[in-house]
Amino acid sequence: MSSLLQQVLKIQSPRILVIGDYMLDEIVSGDAERLSPDAPVPVLEVRSVQSRAGGAGNVARCLVAMGASVECLGVIGNDAEGNVLSQLLQSEGIGVEHLLVAEDRPTTVKRSIVGLAQHRHPQKMFRIDHESRKPLLPEQYDALIESLNASLQQCDIVCMEDYGKGVLNSAMCKRVIEHCKDVGIEVLVDPAGIEDYSKYTGATAITPNRTEAEKATGTRLSDADPVEGAIGLAQQLCESLQLHVAILTLDKHGAVLQEKGKDAVHVKTRARSVYDVTGAGDIVLAAIAVGRGGGLSWNECVEFANVAAGLEVEVFGATPIPMPQIHKELLSMQTGLGSKIRCATDLKIELAAAKEIGHTVVLTNGCFDVIHAGHVSYLREAAKLGDVLVVGVNVDAQVKEQKGEGRPMYALEERMEILAELQCVTFVVSFEEPTAQELIRCVHPDLYVKGGDYSPDEINEYALLQELGVELQVLSERPGRSSTKVIKELKEAT
Repeated sequence: MSSLLQQVLKIQSPRILVIGDYMLDEIVSGDAERLSPDAPVPVLEVRSVQSRAGGAGNVARCLVAMGASVECLGVIGNDAEGNVLSQLLQSEGIGVEHLLVAEDRPTTVKRSIVGLAQHRHPQKMFRIDHESRKPLLPEQYDALIESLNASLQQCDIVCMEDYGKGVLNSAMCKRVIEHCKDVGIEVLVDPAGIEDYSKYTGATAITPNRTEAEKATGTRLSDADPVEGAIGLAQQLCESLQLHVAILTLDKHGAVLQEKGKDAVHVKTRARSVYDVTGAGDIVLAAIAVGRGGGLSWNECVEFANVAAGLEVEVFGATPIPMPQIHKELLSMQTGLGSKIRCATDLKIELAAAKEIGHTVVLTNGCFDVIHAGHVSYLREAAKLGDVLVVGVNVDAQVKEQKGEGRPMYALEERMEILAELQCVTFVVSFEEPTAQELIRCVHPDLYVKGGDYSPDEINEYALLQELGVELQVLSERPGRSSTKVIKELKEAT
């Protein structure tokens, strides 16, 4: 198992406070099949309206998906949209106690109009924004600072997510950074797209992307190889803003990490099929916060964030990536993981990711010595009962114990290799116990499948299956087929 994966697996549930601009993202979708009779514009016949937390709210969602405990600190309006936003956050287990309800400003809403014409791919037609960018009232800033101080007592990391909507003005940023320094809590900043970063002076870390860093420093990087120039920008930001760390994300070129007093590091990333970069910056901030809250080094945090952001750009929209999926991706990056054969530890990680996205896990087990058409038919039927089929294989000593001298005919490695070549099999794992009870505890499947003509009470593992709430299904084997019979016929033929 890779060193990074080992460290990530140790992360528990860091407590993170997200300060910034909370928004409601709406997607209004429908058919755009005709033009208006009174103007040359498309008419959208609305079919659905989807709402989700955006801005700092999306950072909070990403954090929760990675297992963090999250509290929000920001402003919403006293309006229906604010109620919806608050309810959406609460529905995902995010704390909203410190979201200040303001009477003098609306909840920020980004409403995207998406039309489908001639049964083609949906296309964003335009966006409607409802927002105020004016600074908050002095008493509102004071109320936020009061909430900040109350929250810092149960907080490991503070994230500042700035979209320039008035919450994180210069005075507020300074107060947040000073209060966090007083209690020894790190402040991570995802900056606004502005030309002057001076308001973030003294923060622990800043995480601009390439475009944001170029705008803030007035420097254009080389398109062919931006890494060398990015190192210079990271050093410049680190020194001028008195930061401990500057992290510049560079899309397919990975990221540059500059720690105070150390040489800059270029952290590479895997090539990805990029569908949508929406939300990539949010998930980078979230991953680094979770990493720091979980005790990872800065270099490990950036590697972790690269993996999370890579998964993010492969899906449409701002979609939080659950921690089990990140575990699975880290696991798949290890050398030699191309086959279906797994050890128990790695298998648990992959199955957790599968269950997170709603896949049904089916488990069966056996000796599978001299695999024949009956085995294949049985496994094919078992695979149809779910999304993931795990096959447990008895070790050689147990096969000998069950089948007698001269068995198995094929060693464990060969039996597992043959099973791994079957299209219907997802994973293959060995087990040493005489029954499958420990294997069942490890896999904790949704469905356990047994081959043969058994009643439930004749199955050794039945009591455990009931205890764990695992469904049992017995499949009839193809008549006249058995490894013992095949081996006997082969011996007689010789």
